[in-house]
Amino acid sequence: MEPSDFALLVTLDALLQEGSVTGAAQRVGLSTPAMSHALARIRERLGDPLLVRSGRGMVLTPRAEALKARVHTVVNEARQTLEPERPFAPGQLARTFVVHVTDYVLTVLGLVVDRLLREEAPGVSIRFVPNSPDDAVMLRDGGSDLAVGIYGDLPQEMRSRQLLTDRFVCVVRADHPSVGKRLPLEQFVSLSHIQVAPRGRPGGYLDDVLREKGLSRHVARAVPYFVTALQLAARTDYVLTISERIARQFAPALGLRLLEVPAELRPYALSLVWHPRFDGDASHRFLRDVFTRAAREAAGDQHSAPRTRLDASDPTSGQTRKRPRKRSA
Repeated sequence: MEPSDFALLVTLDALLQEGSVTGAAQRVGLSTPAMSHALARIRERLGDPLLVRSGRGMVLTPRAEALKARVHTVVNEARQTLEPERPFAPGQLARTFVVHVTDYVLTVLGLVVDRLLREEAPGVSIRFVPNSPDDAVMLRDGGSDLAVGIYGDLPQEMRSRQLLTDRFVCVVRADHPSVGKRLPLEQFVSLSHIQVAPRGRPGGYLDDVLREKGLSRHVARAVPYFVTALQLAARTDYVLTISERIARQFAPALGLRLLEVPAELRPYALSLVWHPRFDGDASHRFLRDVFTRAAREAAGDQHSAPRTRLDASDPTSGQTRKRPRKRSA
């Protein structure tokens, strides 16, 4: 569209809204003769008189009536597009975001995120959905706004920011009949285990480490939720290897004991992930900042050299795999 075409649309909108040449001229700041000349040009271009005399006034033709709402919408949208962006005000934000998380993230960060949003942007709604192997596809296609997790094989265009780190500990019920103050590796592999597998896939980083030692474990129960795994450990003789932050939150209430894992497991990092089309979106930047501040407040202590994903294909481990897979603990 040429600049002259937009000027013609603005003139046409004024004529259709006012229903008179004089009123339209006053609306856009033209003289009446200049508006009459513009009307003649529009009539010629559209092949319709648009405004016809009726008594002392003028009325719109059927074509003009059909164009009235559409032209007004186009002109308004164009004006809004060309206007400078207004200063961002979180308190005026009314938007729903979709965020992929595990119940671990909600447990560690959820209350702080909620408080910050209530205080600063009460009009914001968040729909939390579980992580899945398709998180990147959902972010790319616009089905979601953010994801929090361990993503070692994301598409290159994705943006990410490290949020927090954590390490693994073992958890057993306080009165476990056979586990004492320490858990030797031989006893560890002889016990039945609970595995947290948020994406539902078997195996994991711990199994890789044990395999390198020529060992394996028996996973009796694999569950998608951290809290469920902790509850199950509190009522059975299973051993659970789980993230320390959530374990310490629930251990007192559930009667659980925390023990060191009898294998060298490196800490890991959780990242905030989004699609680059939201880089310049002020409201999206605000939400990313809320998650960053929440992580700083709730989990500010950082572990050194964290892994970026939970399998042996992590580049920080010094090992590679031809086909990296997302894994669990």
